[in-house]
Amino acid sequence: MIEKRDFYINGAWVAPAQANDLAVIDPSTEQTCGVISLGDQADTDAAVAAARAAFPAWSALSLEERLAPLERLYTIYKSRKADMSAAMSSEMGAPKALSESSQWGAGAGHIKEAIRAARAYAFERQSGDDWLYHEPIGVAALITPWNWPMNQVTLKVIPALAVGCTVVLKPSEIAPLSSVVLAEMMDEAGFPPGVFNMVNGDGAGVGTQLSVHPDVDMVSFTGSTRAGALITKAAADTVKRVSLELGGKGANVIFADADEKAVKRGVLHCFQNTGQSCNAPTRMLVEASIYDEAVETAVATAEQTTVGPASAEGRHIGPVVSEVHWNKIQGLIQDGINEGARLVAGGTGKPDGMNAGYFVKPTIFADVNNDMKIAREEIFGPVLCMIPFKDESDALAIANDTPYGLTNYVQTADTDRAKRMARGFRSGMVNANGSFLGAQTPFGGYKQSGNGREGSTWGLEEFLEIKAISGI
Repeated sequence: MIEKRDFYINGAWVAPAQANDLAVIDPSTEQTCGVISLGDQADTDAAVAAARAAFPAWSALSLEERLAPLERLYTIYKSRKADMSAAMSSEMGAPKALSESSQWGAGAGHIKEAIRAARAYAFERQSGDDWLYHEPIGVAALITPWNWPMNQVTLKVIPALAVGCTVVLKPSEIAPLSSVVLAEMMDEAGFPPGVFNMVNGDGAGVGTQLSVHPDVDMVSFTGSTRAGALITKAAADTVKRVSLELGGKGANVIFADADEKAVKRGVLHCFQNTGQSCNAPTRMLVEASIYDEAVETAVATAEQTTVGPASAEGRHIGPVVSEVHWNKIQGLIQDGINEGARLVAGGTGKPDGMNAGYFVKPTIFADVNNDMKIAREEIFGPVLCMIPFKDESDALAIANDTPYGLTNYVQTADTDRAKRMARGFRSGMVNANGSFLGAQTPFGGYKQSGNGREGSTWGLEEFLEIKAISGI
């Protein structure tokens, strides 16, 4: 068990101003796997003050001087793969195979890409007869979620530091252990005191304190749309920049000419990370002529999907992150049943024989219509809604009939149709025919899925101000 009540502030581990222990629960066992402390105003103020004091010197360094400790961090991150993977499995239930590949690998990839993008970026450039300087915004508060811990932490921390910002990280209090490991790596990498700070806390406490703090210049948040709206309101009085990566309800549009693996691929993608991904394809829209066959394939795929604890070997889905989240998912599954959707796989309750742990049955609803609650709300669990459509225009209308706009998917052998669909989707990202976006592509959405972009060059620019200069 990890007991780490201290916070990382001004280059050192320091005790909280006031004891406020919180148990971290392993969702595979429902047992305590760690203990942290929740910060209060004094801890937040100390971290922000350290970041503010460190900003002038850090931002004045050359790019190569800033990248040197980031390169050391990259080496350390790779050397501590086992520690990081184990922390994520314990705190949020990622199965070992997933935590050692995608969960750990996302962090490694984002560190590497941020360093590459920073080296290639023109921080000073001409615009006609004038000059544009791209300068760090200042102190950045980074508030991250529990579902892809290192993916989101590295997408924020690394570009912010690369461009010259100083940061205060508040990881999710539900899954804080991986960020504790990262803070140990940051310390070993030798960043100057105050450049990187970490304070554990909940959203109502440290999260709000950072959002309203007058010495914080920017908040970058990933999480629910509800929480993103609250942070935006909290930050308004100090007119600080707020960058948001929020929820999603992705449509996966499968035409009759799609390849034979399209349905199975879509189900497995929906269930990845136990459905706890904002870009999951949770609404499967299927052309009417192949709809019945697609439902049969989806059911077979769900029935072949195994569920097990994070420690188990092999490919399976783990638990959802907490009892609160498990209860929310159960309520939404019941809502689907009550609304008249046809339950064809899974359902309420835990899988057979699994009494301990927050496990959810891989669940599929057929004959869903887009007015149902399960088609409109982000369930964030292994639950797929299947909806038939008539033609291309019908599919686009259904896909876009959502408050979200993060990632949509299209499966068709007709390249021109795929392009038309991609143009028609009101979403920040589109994946066609089982493809995935690369490391040099921005991540972010339209509408209530957020208002910023992360990754590569766009991730750097989130943390930059533009200064226009004439006469030199």
